[in-house]
Amino acid sequence: MPRGSGPIGALRVAVRGPALVALVSGGLALLLALRLVEAPIHGAARPWTPAITRFVCRNALRILGIRRRVTGSPLRGGGALVANHSSWLDVFALNSAAPLYFVAKAEVAGWPGIGWLARATGTVFIERRRTEAARHRAQFEERLRAGHLLAFFPEGTSTDGRRLLPFKTTLFEAFFSAGVEGLRVQPVAMIWTAPPGRPDDHFGWWGTMGLGPHLLSVLAAPPGGRVELAFEPPIPVEGGRKTLAARTEAAVRAALEERLGSVPVR
Repeated sequence: MPRGSGPIGALRVAVRGPALVALVSGGLALLLALRLVEAPIHGAARPWTPAITRFVCRNALRILGIRRRVTGSPLRGGGALVANHSSWLDVFALNSAAPLYFVAKAEVAGWPGIGWLARATGTVFIERRRTEAARHRAQFEERLRAGHLLAFFPEGTSTDGRRLLPFKTTLFEAFFSAGVEGLRVQPVAMIWTAPPGRPDDHFGWWGTMGLGPHLLSVLAAPPGGRVELAFEPPIPVEGGRKTLAARTEAAVRAALEERLGSVPVR
C-alpha cells in the first residue's frame, strides 16, 4: 500500500480495484463481440464500438473518484488531437470526451494487459524509424479517410503534469503527406488537480515510476481529484510540420498557464 494511505486507503483499493477490473474487462468483452459484427459491415470505420470505450472511461474516472470537466468542443471527423501527457490516466480522460484512436509507439503493443487493450480499441502503433515513414503515412491516410480522430502526445513522454516539454515534430509530417484535404489538428490541455491532502503531482506518472505503485496510489486516494480537458480551436494542417508543432504547443502551453500559472519547460 502507498505510504500514508492507512486502513481507509486499503479499503478504497479493495473496493475500487475489483470494480475497475470488472468495468474494463466487461467493456472489452462487449467491444470485441460487437466488433465481430461491426468490422465486416463497416471495415476500418468504427461507428458503434467507440461508444463502449467512452462509457468505460467515464465510469472508470467515477470509480477512481475523479471529477471531469470539459471546456470547448472536441473536433469531429477526420483529424487529430494533440495533448500534454502526464500519466496513463490521460487515456481514460481523453477517451471519455471524444471517440478517438491513439497513436502509440510500437513497444506499447507488447505491454502486458495494456497492449491488448490498445489493440482492441484501434490504437495505431508506429516505429520511430525513418524507414517506416511510408508505412506510417499509409496508416494515417487509411484512418483519416475512414473519418477517425487520431490522438497523440507530441512531448514523446509523460511528465509530472505541472510542466510542458517541447513538441517533437516527426509525427506532424504524416498529416501533410496523408493526401487528405482539409485536415485540422486540435490542441488539448489536460489539467489534473490532486485530491485533498495529496501533492500537486499526485496524478503524474513519469520517469522511472512503476505502474503498479502508481496505480495503487490512485486507487487509495480520497475522492476529490479533478481533470479538466480544455479543447482549443483546431488549427489547419498548413505551413509545414515544424510550424504546426510550434502552433499546437503554444496553444496547449497558453491553456495550461491560464489555469496553472507558470508552466516551465523541462
